[in-house]
Amino acid sequence: MNDEILEVKNLHVNFHTQNGVVKAVRGVDFTLNKGETLAIVGESGSGKSVTAKAIMRLLPKQNARITSGKVNYEKNDLLEMPLKKIQQIRGSQISMVFQDPMTALNPTMKIGRQIIEGLKKHQNLSSKEAKIKAINMLKLVGIPNAEDRLDSYPHQYSGGMRQRVVIAMALACNPKILIADEPTTALDVTIQAQILELMKDLQAKTGTSIIIITHDLGVVANMADRVAVMYAGEIVEMGSVDEIFYNPQHPYTLGLLQSMPKLHENRNKPLIPIPGSPPDLASIGTGCPFAPRCPYTMKVCHYFPPVKKEILDGHSVSCWLQDNRTPKELQPIGIGGTI
Repeated sequence: MNDEILEVKNLHVNFHTQNGVVKAVRGVDFTLNKGETLAIVGESGSGKSVTAKAIMRLLPKQNARITSGKVNYEKNDLLEMPLKKIQQIRGSQISMVFQDPMTALNPTMKIGRQIIEGLKKHQNLSSKEAKIKAINMLKLVGIPNAEDRLDSYPHQYSGGMRQRVVIAMALACNPKILIADEPTTALDVTIQAQILELMKDLQAKTGTSIIIITHDLGVVANMADRVAVMYAGEIVEMGSVDEIFYNPQHPYTLGLLQSMPKLHENRNKPLIPIPGSPPDLASIGTGCPFAPRCPYTMKVCHYFPPVKKEILDGHSVSCWLQDNRTPKELQPIGIGGTI
């Protein structure tokens, strides 16, 4: 039995800017199973949020273009659907928690109205029924005095409470997929732990599939079943949490892990940062995009893009260190024509 609920295939997203075309997402592939939590990790600018917004069809129309790819939700391509159908799916079947709850909420509308609006639209509830469910959702996410707080405006909530409200809105219609884009970035560590625990509890109760986008590997260890590591608009490594944390195969994944503090190590031991900066996606080269920063780079890395290789079942990596091909087997491309 196939439990797959979402499949992203060869997704490419470009942004047209004054400085040229920025290739923000370059051939992303992944699947999401029912009841699973998939974490997408990587530095800022690696394409995580753009991928999520492409799935939701929320990219800015002025300069964003999905140039190729498929996003199959229950065997229907979201990228080919008319906008009216997408609007029916958003919020009811696929919901998103945005990075900043203050900008995700309308500052001029009371919290209750913002939750009730979605319930009336997607679940055809009466105003009374929608109000009762809105109160129950606020209680579910741990808002005290939920009935009274319906009449509060977003600025009257703390940051942690606003994030809870955004999660309540996202889950109000019992979506099959929840996309959480760095849901704990602006919160202190105590509230972070509460929000993550809340999401895990709600997933256990509702069976929702979750895509969580983060650069915090502590969040990944606490939440995820599988991990996709993104760099320069590509997924460079994909595997289970244990495989990524204990058997990383890509130098970038290893670099992310080495730059994270560990409780069991000497506190005086310095962290090892990844040198350099991510590449300019408006002028990306032909080889591996991580080559200029990689401590294990070889000549081939600068001329040829690595191909995805399956290490174990479900654990794949795109890196020349795992590729057994010889230069003679490669098609000559790049500066100088050969290597």
